[in-house]
Amino acid sequence: MTRDLALALFVSVAIAAVALPSRAQANPRLQAFFRDNIGLSQDQIVDIQSGKPVVVALQPRSPAEVFLFGAVYIRATPESYMQFRRDFNRFRRLPNFIALGVFESPPQLRDLNGFALDPDDVRDVQKCHPGECIIQLPGGAMEQLHQFIDWSDPNLSQRVNQFLQSKALDLVLSYQREGNRALGTYNDKRGPTEVAEQFAYMLSYETALPAILPEFYRYLLTYPNGKPANVEDRFYWAKVRFGLRPTLRVIHLMTLRGSPADDIAYAIVEKQLYASHYFDTALHLSFCVRARHDSMSPGFYLVTTMGAEQSALAGFKGGIIRSIGVARSVSNLQSALASIRNTLEESSGP
Repeated sequence: MTRDLALALFVSVAIAAVALPSRAQANPRLQAFFRDNIGLSQDQIVDIQSGKPVVVALQPRSPAEVFLFGAVYIRATPESYMQFRRDFNRFRRLPNFIALGVFESPPQLRDLNGFALDPDDVRDVQKCHPGECIIQLPGGAMEQLHQFIDWSDPNLSQRVNQFLQSKALDLVLSYQREGNRALGTYNDKRGPTEVAEQFAYMLSYETALPAILPEFYRYLLTYPNGKPANVEDRFYWAKVRFGLRPTLRVIHLMTLRGSPADDIAYAIVEKQLYASHYFDTALHLSFCVRARHDSMSPGFYLVTTMGAEQSALAGFKGGIIRSIGVARSVSNLQSALASIRNTLEESSGP
């Protein structure tokens, strides 16, 4: 697949989200988009329209990339989804979450209670050095880790996790001051990974945003500068089931609120600032799109795309990790969409 074709595919998701018609079930443009751009079967299209979540892995440009598409129609209001999305106590009960914590403003070290590696990772992190490490860390952090940790300490797990928590807090604070420049460089593999450059590359998929939501798009590039009045920032961390090992992630959550006349009620971006495993860069974009049916029953489409990059997914070993990780991601996203739909529809009543 060429770069331009992959770019057009990812962009078309955003365009289609904006262009969803008032009666999706009867509109051939929507069916053509699902069929021709995403490659869904007619049965999958019917599933989406009837409220069954559909998630597929899209063709990437290289083995280092992962793209997922998901969509579901929910018989509830977009506002009910945002109430759910802001309720982290309820959101953390989704199937793929092991633990989740929210950062205060300003972030505090206590916000990271529970941000901890599994015992296998703690044991293996002792072998970390620049160019080879079980978790993703900058080279300087690896050196500090070996200086900070006494590997014979009976409280080894606690010490390692305290170190990781302090580094995560430093990252969030630096990012809130400096934006993408604070994301640094991973040195856990042979070739260094410039996280900010990869994120800018990921954002190149979203070239529809300047025409659709130009201020929001600029804010993604220039954070913390140029914040639109209708955008909210939150920061949280999560421990999730993914691939061969549970993964710790630190996320910047940005939410744009549309006006009542807009087809897009909300646009939501989850930008990964750090992950202990697998993905150097990840960007999760969701649209809550009003259905605007003629009936009085409320409803909206939750349309989501997930893009990520990780050089370790190439090669034979990487191919195994990729196969497991992608399959699990598809399953987890499908379960999450189903859980969201069930929760919102049960709350909205008959």
